[in-house]
Amino acid sequence: MVKEKEEKIKKKAPVKKKVIKEKEEIVEEKIVEKDSSQYFEGVGRRKTSVARVRLYSKKNGLVFVNGKKIEDYFSTETLQKTVISPLDKMKSLDKFEIKVLVRGGGINSQAEAIRHGISRALVVFNEEYKKRLRKAGLLTRDSRMKERKKFGLKRARRAPQWSKR
Repeated sequence: MVKEKEEKIKKKAPVKKKVIKEKEEIVEEKIVEKDSSQYFEGVGRRKTSVARVRLYSKKNGLVFVNGKKIEDYFSTETLQKTVISPLDKMKSLDKFEIKVLVRGGGINSQAEAIRHGISRALVVFNEEYKKRLRKAGLLTRDSRMKERKKFGLKRARRAPQWSKR
């Protein structure tokens, strides 16, 4: 009885290994396609937002956020200007195509996280940009977070309304 179970397991095991190998080959092909175009990467953070930014050296000046154009993702012009402010500071608006994946937080927090990520990616592209970006305050991660709620209170510091009677 035990021998029969072992034989069944041996017969099934090689099949699983072949399937895994085929999947690995497919993954390797995708990686090769991505490596064909050069990009510079930076990660930006603000509050609970995290943005992964890639600057491609294509010279069309388009910005994509989570697969959408920047105008579609950030409806207000102030948020759009916040996102591209590092490029504007370095006078390189038309030098890169930018693709961003951003998660968490609110819309303003996401815009500032993308700004931080673009700044970091620009420093990877050219180390000489670091001094000007640092002076403008674009490389500093804004560490302010929402304070946690304490027990017995309504919010972090807001106490329940006191009543004399």
